[in-house]
Amino acid sequence: MDKPVIYACSDSLGETAERVARAAASQYDKQEFHIVRMPYIRSEQQIEEIVKKAIDENAMICYTIISPALRKKLQALTAGTHISVVDIIGPMMNGIGTLTNTVPTMKAGMIHRLDGEYFKRVDAIEFAVKFDDGKNPMGFLKADVVIIGVSRTSKTPLSMYLAGKRVKAANLPLVPEVPLPQELFEIPARKIVGLIIDPFKLNFIRSERLRTMGLEPDASYANVERINEELEYAQNVMRRLHCPVIDVSAKAIEETANLILDIVKRNKELYDE
Repeated sequence: MDKPVIYACSDSLGETAERVARAAASQYDKQEFHIVRMPYIRSEQQIEEIVKKAIDENAMICYTIISPALRKKLQALTAGTHISVVDIIGPMMNGIGTLTNTVPTMKAGMIHRLDGEYFKRVDAIEFAVKFDDGKNPMGFLKADVVIIGVSRTSKTPLSMYLAGKRVKAANLPLVPEVPLPQELFEIPARKIVGLIIDPFKLNFIRSERLRTMGLEPDASYANVERINEELEYAQNVMRRLHCPVIDVSAKAIEETANLILDIVKRNKELYDE
């Protein structure tokens, strides 16, 4: 038996119509369907051709067409036929219209314009993962901000939080025994943010981290003397770089992130980056 045909039509990409069609069809798991996406419908002639095909194949039409003229044409051509037609977006737009006094733009593809912001976030997240923990210092040259600090000052969570705000953040742990990458000195100091923390607060954080890993909490990693050594080294690096410094001892990640966002925003306003 031939598979029933569903035409998923749109005056944009047609992704929404196709996804809705596939989601609905999946509920009929004993039947296979042939779902055909028909994107970029911009003329009444295209509507006529689709309706003719649907009639010939006894197919169904679902659509997310925004153009009033094309919607009217489709409705007129299918009104006296036996084919099933489902308007996916129209009822939803009408419902939303009851909640506002504004009028819809009636422009196709608006959701994909919004998706541009989504893709910027994805890019920033991929950037944060790729250049996390000083993996590749070359990323510093492309970053909106480079976060530096000793271990367990929330550099990675901050980088991911900032990525959600479409900010490309790289980070570097400061360890006395590890040489600083040259790239750190090739970017403006304003693009670097140093994180400092109270040594006893850091001692608690590191001790808890060791416990969760099943290790002894008194290891050198959580030793206050070692912590003071690391913090002194980190502060010397920050002074050498002349970069902004944030004390994260009593701050939530969101607080610190907002301070960094202010720095990034100010940089873009002042230096048109």
